[in-house]
Amino acid sequence: MAVISVSQLNRYVKTVLERDPHLGSLYIRGEISNFKNHYASGHLYLSLKDEGAVISAVMYRFAAAKLNFRPEDGMKVIVKAKVTLYEKGGSYQLLIDEMQPDGVGALQVAYEQLKAKLAEEGLFDESRKRPIPRYPSRVGVITSETGAAVQDIRNVLGRRYPMAEIVMAPVLVQGDGAAAQITAAVKEFNDRMAADVLIVGRGGGSIEDLWAFNDETLARTVAASKIPVISAVGHETDFTICDFVADLRAPTPSAAAELAVPDQTELVHRLLQWKQRMAAASVETVRRNRQRVEAIASRRCMTSPLYVVDEQRMRLDYLTNAIARAGQGSLTAGGRRLAELAGKLDALSPLKVLGRGYAIAYKNESALRSVQDVAVGDRVTVRLEDGQIVCKAEEAIPDGR
Repeated sequence: MAVISVSQLNRYVKTVLERDPHLGSLYIRGEISNFKNHYASGHLYLSLKDEGAVISAVMYRFAAAKLNFRPEDGMKVIVKAKVTLYEKGGSYQLLIDEMQPDGVGALQVAYEQLKAKLAEEGLFDESRKRPIPRYPSRVGVITSETGAAVQDIRNVLGRRYPMAEIVMAPVLVQGDGAAAQITAAVKEFNDRMAADVLIVGRGGGSIEDLWAFNDETLARTVAASKIPVISAVGHETDFTICDFVADLRAPTPSAAAELAVPDQTELVHRLLQWKQRMAAASVETVRRNRQRVEAIASRRCMTSPLYVVDEQRMRLDYLTNAIARAGQGSLTAGGRRLAELAGKLDALSPLKVLGRGYAIAYKNESALRSVQDVAVGDRVTVRLEDGQIVCKAEEAIPDGR
């Protein structure tokens, strides 16, 4: 009996498995677990399990790049795979070629995943959305140049606000390269600041038709746009990621055009109303001012200018007389007060006392108040009513001796 190595055995079993036509292409339903994304190589590693068993699986980079959604643990999927054996580990596994969610389309899963991711980052928040300018002079339109949407937008803009310039950026709106073209157009408008508002859109369609507007790069570019963006993708019930990140969502391209510009008919009507109001206000202002002028003109000072002079002259005479009376009264009162004070002063005058027989003795021009102020032999002057007597003190006699 021949003896073989472990490597030879694993290689043989792998060959048997891969040659079996029943195991070369299988569709298998299971739940993902132990999911790992090897970012360096791009390969996906996972396990598929059901209620009773589990099997390892790998999806190489070239196949994983075709996925429109992100596999996650717990997700139920259907895979197209072949059975093979990992020689080094000695375990059999699935080599997955295709994968799709079980029960829900892959695009729908990818849509929900991206929507949840961007919502968590705050890209849908109303607080970050910019207002649409009221009177744009240039409207940028990013859509297919052959679709019905562009003609609808042109018709509405031309009817509502023909003074606005339409700046077209024709792009693919579905299929390979559509998302990249739309993204590049949004960036170019922003780099050149070539419009005051952008309309990004197309007509309705299936989720596959609208998928370019669910692109993550486009969503982030629209969210970062310095120019306000109106998203007009699909019809009433169709929502794309672009709708959520845009500053304003319109259900149709025609509705987007109506939201982008004002209605010139309404503007003209409003201007006529303002004109009528201004005219009425002007007439009323003139009427009120005329009444004021007439009221001023009817005053006596305007009809008889000398009346004011006479009136002021009378007022001057009255004030002059009042001042004279007040001055005379002050003089009279002052005279009485002066006479009263003179009488009091006269009563207190030393000369009045001398007139009653009294005398005042001085020494060196100072009135003597005590015998202590005089020594024997001092010269003393005696003041009488009608003159002075110069004396020499012979003796100073204090009272009580």
